[in-house]
Amino acid sequence: MAKKKAAKKSAPKKKSGAKRKPNAAFMKPMTPSAALGAVIGSNAMPRTEVTKKIWGYIKKNSLQDKKNRRMINADDKLKAVFGGKSQVSMFEMTKLVSKHLK
Repeated sequence: MAKKKAAKKSAPKKKSGAKRKPNAAFMKPMTPSAALGAVIGSNAMPRTEVTKKIWGYIKKNSLQDKKNRRMINADDKLKAVFGGKSQVSMFEMTKLVSKHLK
């Protein structure tokens, strides 16, 4: 009879105090389209900063749905970014916004 192989070695554990290294792709400055620029400004910025600015705009203008907090109600500026949709989920929002970044 064949012997069973030893259990696979587990990956070495990371130090609990070590900071995560940011992904370079997220930190690369991206240029927003004209429609997105109307919401967050036209300067090139990393994706992380784009997301922060969009959420700041949503909170400032109370565009988060009152009953279902995962949904974003678009005003005129955001409708242009969201492809004419009047309401999108926060997960769909990131996909739609990425189309406006170069």
